[in-house]
Amino acid sequence: MMHPDTEVRFINDQIGYGVVAKKLIPRGTITWVKDDLDRVLSTTEVERMHPEMQKQVDKYSFRNNKGQLVLCWDQAKYVNHSFHANCLSSAYDFEVAVRDIQPGEQLTDDYGYLNVSEPFKAVDEGAGRDTVYPDDLLKYHEKWDRQLHEAFQDFEKVQQPLMDLVPAAVLEKVTLSLKNNEPLDSILNLYYNEK
Repeated sequence: MMHPDTEVRFINDQIGYGVVAKKLIPRGTITWVKDDLDRVLSTTEVERMHPEMQKQVDKYSFRNNKGQLVLCWDQAKYVNHSFHANCLSSAYDFEVAVRDIQPGEQLTDDYGYLNVSEPFKAVDEGAGRDTVYPDDLLKYHEKWDRQLHEAFQDFEKVQQPLMDLVPAAVLEKVTLSLKNNEPLDSILNLYYNEK
């Protein structure tokens, strides 16, 4: 489920639709959490679907670390890619804002940690990267872990409207790590090796 202070808006002809903040979303805020309505599909399930449904799954899902496809039921499926993403997925089935997200600004992910099957060219943002590769998580996990570590410094200081959707055991693990100043689980735990 996406943060309640977001909405889907048309961005432009090249990008299409995206998820935009309606209010300030501070760094450290949970912006998305996997919930019971999100569909988790095996590749076998997808292969048995009508070709039109397969296209939708291909367009709107991401691959988890087990190789399953996660199809979000709400506006989360419209979160666009950016090499300067303002949200990052944690190893705990939720994403956090890694910097303040201003009203009217798109919420973005780096698709490099979503286990894409094939490389694809993205909009040039002057980031030194112009293509998302299946192994980006192996290359950039240390950078993303640092960003997450900094964002989690604010995790307990900001309002968390999605906190109730985080499983209690997961929340306990995260808060204990923060309290004891221990490292959080690495985003590398999200990696799925297709080979």
